[in-house]
This record gives sequence, C-alpha cells and structure tokens, in this order.
Amino acid sequence: MKPLQHTTSSRRDFLKLGAGAVGSILASSSLAEAALWAEESRKLSLPLGICTSYDKAALLKSIGYSYVEENVGRFLIPDKGGDEQYAKNVEALKTTGVPLRSYVSFIPGSIKSVGPNANHEALLERADLAFKRAKECGTPYVVFGSSASRTIPEGFDRAKAKEQHTEVSKKMALLAEKHGITVALEPLNRSETNFINSLAEGVEIIEAVNHPRFRLLCDIYHMLKDNEGPEQIVKYGKYIVHCHIAEKQNRTAPGVVGDDFREYFKALKKIKYRGGLSIEGRWTNFDSEAKKAFEVLTQQLSEV
Repeated sequence: MKPLQHTTSSRRDFLKLGAGAVGSILASSSLAEAALWAEESRKLSLPLGICTSYDKAALLKSIGYSYVEENVGRFLIPDKGGDEQYAKNVEALKTTGVPLRSYVSFIPGSIKSVGPNANHEALLERADLAFKRAKECGTPYVVFGSSASRTIPEGFDRAKAKEQHTEVSKKMALLAEKHGITVALEPLNRSETNFINSLAEGVEIIEAVNHPRFRLLCDIYHMLKDNEGPEQIVKYGKYIVHCHIAEKQNRTAPGVVGDDFREYFKALKKIKYRGGLSIEGRWTNFDSEAKKAFEVLTQQLSEV
C-alpha cells in the first residue's frame, strides 16, 4: 500500500480552502460587529402619546404624537352616559382615526383588590367589560395601577394582601387572554399607595401570575419619586410592555422644569424597548406644554 502523497497541488488547495474559511469567519465577525454597532448607534425613537381625553386627539396628531392613552372610566365604561356615551366615544375614534394605545384609571377605589373588603367578583366583572371594549377599540393594553384599590388597610396582613392581589391578577390574566388584551401592572410611588412600589415588587406579582398577558409598566415619574434607578429597567426589561413619564417635582410634562431623562432612555434602549411612551401628568397650559414636551422627548430620545 502506497503512503499518502502530499503533493504541492494538494497543499496549495488546502491553503486556499483554509484562507477562504478564515475569510468567511472574519467577514461574518465583521458583519456581526457592524450590526451591533448599528444597533447601539441608532437613535432611540418611540411612539409618543399623552394620557388625556380623546377630544385632544386631533391636536396631538398635529403636534406629532402617535396615540392617545384614555381613561377606562371615561371612555370604555363611562361614569356618565353609560353605554350611550361609549357608543359616541367609539364613533369619535372612528372619525378621528388617532389610535388608542392603552387606558389608565382601571379599577376605582370603591372596588378593593386587597384587604377585608376585597371584592374580586366586581373587579373581574369590570375587567371583563373593559377588555372586551378595549378590543373593540383596537387597543392592546390596559394599565393596572389603581392605587386606592390596592392600598393595604392599616393592620391588614401584607402577605395576605399579596396573596389576594396575585389571585385576582391570575383570573384577570385569563380574561385578558380571552379578549386579546395585555394587562400592564404599574408600580406606583409610596406617596400614592403602600403596595407594589417598585419594578422589583411588580415583577414578584408578575412571576407569581406567570401569564404572558400580564406584564409590567415602567413609569419613570414614579421611579424618580422613589429614587429607583434606570438599572432596574435593564434588570426587568423582559417584562416591560409600556411606559409612562412626567417630571419628578410636580408631575409636570417634560420641558416645564427641564428634567433630564436620558439615563432612563439609555436603559430602554439597552433592553431594545419598542413600546409606547405616554406622558401622564399635570397640565397648566395643555396645548403649549404638549408641544414643548414632544420636542423635549424627541430630542432626548435621539441623544441616547
């Protein structure tokens, strides 16, 4: 049997093959690095909206906002006018054409989710109707903040309250799934409620509920009020589906005092957040402040 002959030609072919393979690896690596650089250098641009009455929709559209965030008790289940007013609201939505991305003021303080007077039956009945109508309006999210509903009464066992809130949230998630809606649980600062005051505490409930239709809202105003840093956005980013914002001191719109939100926006960029960013705050002159806020947020987002 003849030994294997390593001819000059075979060595040359091998070297060609090796060089080609190395070139492919280098090319792939360069492409990956280029893609990573492009992602990191790309300006952050998010759809902007305001939590306000839908009669402001045309104005917001003219400024450049992408959507309105309405109020459950005003738009979906009107406290005044009932079903007739809801029908008028839907007609206005069809006529104006500005989308509703989400709703706040979900559960009133008269319907408790925790405590000795918890009324889960009434809460879920309201949730079912709100989700049904949100779906009819083409809205993907309903925010579950509802500070008065979830405030733990003095002397009531906190572990029991957490158990109650988790139990009703699990049932709520199933209703949300039925209607194709996602619930965004909103942590609130300690001056507004004594339960679920940070992203970490919100995620404890979300992980206990363990349902893809029950996710997390990041409100930069509440984070600023309680000195919750932007690193928490990175830590819990996989759960975040919606964001709110306002300035820290008096919950004014961005641009009134001049708060710098860039570090929080950097965190949103790091988690590749692509959801909405809604201003939820207090207004002195809505028209002028809404315009200024749009300019400020657009500028700061573009600089991270």
